[in-house]
Amino acid sequence: MTERYPGYNVLNKRNSPSWNDQTREVIDARLAIDEDFHRFCDQAEWRALRAICEQIVPQPAHHFPKAPIAAMIDQKLYSGKGDGYRDARLPAQGDAWRKGLAAIDAEAALESGKSFCELGQEQQRAVLRKVQKGEVASPAWAGLPAQLFFAKRLLHDIVTAYYAHPASWSEIGFGGPASPRGYVRMNFDRRDPWEAAEAKVGREEEARRDNEHVG
Repeated sequence: MTERYPGYNVLNKRNSPSWNDQTREVIDARLAIDEDFHRFCDQAEWRALRAICEQIVPQPAHHFPKAPIAAMIDQKLYSGKGDGYRDARLPAQGDAWRKGLAAIDAEAALESGKSFCELGQEQQRAVLRKVQKGEVASPAWAGLPAQLFFAKRLLHDIVTAYYAHPASWSEIGFGGPASPRGYVRMNFDRRDPWEAAEAKVGREEEARRDNEHVG
């Protein structure tokens, strides 16, 4: 797949005027998250969560650093910090995740006699499609609408964690928090010199050269 922002690495901005001390502190904390560390999930929940995250947002092997999505979700759940809102049809986020992970494992066991993390890639995707459509059969879903859990909790939390991490920012040409520099050229198809250049067909190398000096 062709890179949309070739040569761009948002972390090159770390010591530039684009970021201040507060921004560096926040980003350093996210980069320091250990992808193998968890405190909220037990072992079964952790294995299921990691496998689900890999299915929802598969990260290419060459990406470095990778976003520790499961660890970020576990950290959020352990802290008890919420979004400031939730769908009233779902339990509180910690309860929803515990019940949802157990139910996904139960759904997998109903299909194959194995836990979700033990399934092959296609089998995992098949289970998640059933959850997404609400076409589940396990009684473990009692009190937790599967389709709603998938859309409002599972998908929301995984994608939010991924795009909150610098690992994803280079991929989408995002420069990180606009502090203290801010943005000036706000019109369509215009960019500030400290923003990434999107590759145009036939002009990929030009974008790469530009992006190697963005800071």
